[in-house]
Amino acid sequence: MGQHGRKASFSARDCQNTMKAMDITTFLIIITAIISWQGFKKPEFLEKLMFIPYRVARYGEYVRFIGAGFVHGNLAHLLINLYVLYMFGGIVEQLFGFLFGKGMGEAVFALFYVATVVVACLPAYFRHRANPGYGELGASGATSALVMIYITMDPWQWFLFPPLPAIILGIGYLWYSQYMSRQYEKDHIAHGAHFAGALFGLAFIVLAALIARPAYLQQFLAKLLQGPEWPF
Repeated sequence: MGQHGRKASFSARDCQNTMKAMDITTFLIIITAIISWQGFKKPEFLEKLMFIPYRVARYGEYVRFIGAGFVHGNLAHLLINLYVLYMFGGIVEQLFGFLFGKGMGEAVFALFYVATVVVACLPAYFRHRANPGYGELGASGATSALVMIYITMDPWQWFLFPPLPAIILGIGYLWYSQYMSRQYEKDHIAHGAHFAGALFGLAFIVLAALIARPAYLQQFLAKLLQGPEWPF
């Protein structure tokens, strides 16, 4: 038996038929939708929460580190992030329950999500804190972290879009985000936030597993060594 009578392995497949109330994930979806909607209706409200490194460095408006993760530029931007949060947040929340126990897992998951929002802002802060014209917003850094953690559950599971094994998609996403973070002038997307969030997610889950349940890392390595399977 595993610790406290819990089983010693966990994968995304364990969640497919046991999806229960996703308390923290549901709350994050609702609060993000409400705050973002207010930002759509009131540009001055959005401007107060958008991450503007210059204003943080010059005026100490540190609330922007967190607020930026709950406002979005438009409806499409919001819906994409809410969809990713819905698809992966509940599964990762259950993983945290597996690692830390249900109550503690929910608390750690909530703190992790907020911390990831902050960490995702750091590349912009250090690169653009002298630029009063730069700003970024959105939950993409945090949702990138959720996807990366999901990949550690079943590294060879196939994604439908793009049709790639999870581990290959994750490596490609990290490389693309890091490369495009130096090309901001081309598409004006905060790829640095995506990269920082994804990397923080991986670092966190490795450290958390080492502390709380090392068998999870052994499970990941065992699955990785099994190699890919055909998607059908």
